[in-house]
Amino acid sequence: LVATVVEEDVAFGPENLGNPPAEIRQRVNEAMALLGVSEFARHAPTRLSGGQKQRVAIAGLLAMRPKCMIFDEATSMLDPLGREEVMKIILKLNKEMGITVLHITHNMEEVVAADRVVVMDNGKFILDGSPKEVFSHVETMHRVGLNVPEGTELLYELSKSGAPLQYDLLSEEECANAILELYQKRAQKSGAH
Repeated sequence: LVATVVEEDVAFGPENLGNPPAEIRQRVNEAMALLGVSEFARHAPTRLSGGQKQRVAIAGLLAMRPKCMIFDEATSMLDPLGREEVMKIILKLNKEMGITVLHITHNMEEVVAADRVVVMDNGKFILDGSPKEVFSHVETMHRVGLNVPEGTELLYELSKSGAPLQYDLLSEEECANAILELYQKRAQKSGAH
């Protein structure tokens, strides 16, 4: 954040690109509306919450009309609500607006919705694939100091103790259904004898 007023901050990028004033105003208004920060247009960015500041910063980027955005630990200092807001925006930018998003994070729950995941360790590519492919390598993830989604971790631990479960599932619902299905099969077997 570089300006003392939110709308000036959002206008900073388009101004520096040399856009005409009328186009800058249109871009600023559109970006602020899209990110839900129009009501803060005349506020000082320093008076906003962490999540609101992130949304203003993203609005400033969006006003420049980029084809690609890079987010580096964009949610690391946010509370759960702020983190959820920023992740919804990131997904909207990518899925609805067609902007390529490179999202760098240590929070593996944020990675589940990605199209592609690259795991790096000390500058080397360790894993590369869909979230399902990458998170099925639980031991490799642990070895490089990363977690997997909690449900995936639970299925992995249960499979290590002998439960016939696949642990390449990601959502809580998928994981719960896999455990329920196993329980129902075992209940049917024990009831049949």
